[in-house]
Amino acid sequence: MNIFLISDTHFAHENCYSFINYDGTKMRPWDNCDEADEIMIERWNEIVRPGDRIYLLGDLGFNKLKTESILKRLKGRKVLIKGNHDKFSLTFYKQHFDHVRACFNRDNYLLTHIPIHPSCKNRFIRNIHGHCHYNKITKLNEEGKEVIDLYYKNVCVECTNYTPIEFSVIKEETKKLIEQGLI
Repeated sequence: MNIFLISDTHFAHENCYSFINYDGTKMRPWDNCDEADEIMIERWNEIVRPGDRIYLLGDLGFNKLKTESILKRLKGRKVLIKGNHDKFSLTFYKQHFDHVRACFNRDNYLLTHIPIHPSCKNRFIRNIHGHCHYNKITKLNEEGKEVIDLYYKNVCVECTNYTPIEFSVIKEETKKLIEQGLI
């Protein structure tokens, strides 16, 4: 069994395809959610097998009927870490997910939708999160320069090529960052 993570699929969220990044480019490269949803479903099912565990770190989808139809097509044993846009009933989510949680500690990595407060960082190896889309969490280094805080791992679809990322890849990346003294 492999373990995967993904966040902020925003299935059936038409407005998502009009969002603009700070630099003026489109946040998502497609013109509508139908096209994007099909590509994300295809990419998900290319790597996730029926027995694999996949953590969806919030903001699953917007139109209940379309989202339900999509969930039935997605492979894997799913766990939902609820996000700020996950507004369907718990009964709905329990039909499609093995577990529904606010956050989850997996091998001392904290899985959340919204990144945790920096004061909580010493409690976990790393915070794997969504919510920020392309944006990165920053901190000030010793020289007072703003740099990306590598403690946080953003698994929003915009950061993972709209494809689930394997947990083992994040663990290996984390090991290297720790060895280099970067987290």
